[in-house]
Amino acid sequence: MAQEQAQAASASPGNRSAPQPISTPGTAVAQTRYGKVRGYVRGGIYTFKGIPYGADTGGANRWLPPKAPAAWSGTRSALTYGPVCPHPVRGDWGKDEAQFIYDWDDGYPGEDMLRVNVWTQHLDPQAKAPVMVWIHGGGYASGSSQELPFYDGENLARRGVVLVSLNHRLNALGFMDVSQIGGPAYRDSANVGLLDLVFALEWVRDNIAAFGGDPSRVTIFGQSGGGSKVTSLMGMPSAKGLFHRAVVQSGGGGLMPDSGKSQAYAAAVMSELGLAANDIAGLQKMDHARLLAAGAAAAAKINGPGGFGFGWPPPRVARVGFGPTFDGRIIAEMPFVTAAPAVSKDVPLIIGNVREEAFDVGQPATDEQWRARLRTAYGEAKGDAVMAAVKAAFPGETATKLIQTSTGLNVRNSMLNMANLKAAQAGAGGAPVYQYWFTWQPVTVLEGRSGAFHCLDIAFCFDNTRRAEQATGDTPAARALATKMSQAWINFAATGTPGQPGLAWTPLRCSAPARRPWSQAVDRRTRSALPKSPAWPWSR
Repeated sequence: MAQEQAQAASASPGNRSAPQPISTPGTAVAQTRYGKVRGYVRGGIYTFKGIPYGADTGGANRWLPPKAPAAWSGTRSALTYGPVCPHPVRGDWGKDEAQFIYDWDDGYPGEDMLRVNVWTQHLDPQAKAPVMVWIHGGGYASGSSQELPFYDGENLARRGVVLVSLNHRLNALGFMDVSQIGGPAYRDSANVGLLDLVFALEWVRDNIAAFGGDPSRVTIFGQSGGGSKVTSLMGMPSAKGLFHRAVVQSGGGGLMPDSGKSQAYAAAVMSELGLAANDIAGLQKMDHARLLAAGAAAAAKINGPGGFGFGWPPPRVARVGFGPTFDGRIIAEMPFVTAAPAVSKDVPLIIGNVREEAFDVGQPATDEQWRARLRTAYGEAKGDAVMAAVKAAFPGETATKLIQTSTGLNVRNSMLNMANLKAAQAGAGGAPVYQYWFTWQPVTVLEGRSGAFHCLDIAFCFDNTRRAEQATGDTPAARALATKMSQAWINFAATGTPGQPGLAWTPLRCSAPARRPWSQAVDRRTRSALPKSPAWPWSR
């Protein structure tokens, strides 16, 4: 144990328990194209928060493409996070155990939310460190760059990268097609939330050298909804060349409605609000909470029963709501539905997910309840086969835990399908794809019931088990694993290859042509309920 503690501490200096000195020296100043910003220093790492990369998106700017912020004179303070996009009240508030393990920070809402945060070792343009741009989760509806404490980039910066995180428009503000309501000026309105991400990556390209970063080595990475935003960017011509590697964690792909469906949905929202069909001015003044309520009501009427989530198979028909629209222009290819997008063919990819993908804070479940859920999802014979296979693979686990595990395996199938599509592209001359499966179990918190839950891998790839101590326990074993996983992400950002001494990564190779999504080839994995791979780096 003592040797493990020493190894974890020496290999991962950013994750030590010792406090780090903090200061706000006059030298903690960087020059951006819009003006100077002043941050702070902790433990030798410069931190800048809330730097504007775009103008206020409120009022008359609602649903218009992002615009450059006004330049400022003097030096602007960049000591605290900026506003977050207004979003729905978190559904898990009031669930004490969920609040405990996630330790959320919802920030303060505002439409002047186009902000970036930067962590770096150097303010030297010659440093040319690899850049990692974190895109937060929460679907396309909620979340922010500060929502979880382990999004903090200090430890990755201490290990040699420049870490950038950002806020952008979400839900009704980022993904509502008002082109038939407001006219040609709003032709991009259905996807302005994604255009914000492109605008932020352009800010990185134009400004990151002042923070010691290399604009020719930019990695985008995101989890859950952030993973979906990464795959969306991989299908956008306007994002080509702005990033050079990508990491998708527990998200990505999926069907998108076309412009006709999104416009019909926007018309239904207007009806719910009681606005005239072309009242764009009234819409721009509308209270955000009312917009969200109207959007939910309209979506329920159009989509009917069911919804998004971790079900299997995914919906075969695109459902409307506040999310991206496949317009064939901003999003030129529906990413990872029938193929990996050609526009990002030369971008290496890491893709993977966690074992449980859920943490149920409700009452303990029984085998009969689990069996009923599986039969509803797959039918009686297949549901019973899945249950037997999962029980055999994870002996001794409770039904409550195995429900979470089988949910994670559903997501695993989706991730494997996307990985195979990218591997097929790699076989035709594209960049490689690497995969992982995160199965590490925190045993010191909540009696081990939380498992490898949705978001847990973030704490490890950020080397932030201490900032996620409610979830990880911050044990020596957790720190040692965080050292390995974060180093893989750092190596990938630096070179395009995640391997390291003692932990080799081999690109996935597709032995058969990629099939139509959710095909029998993918469904066979669901029947067996077990991923088939010779080695999963994070399962040890």
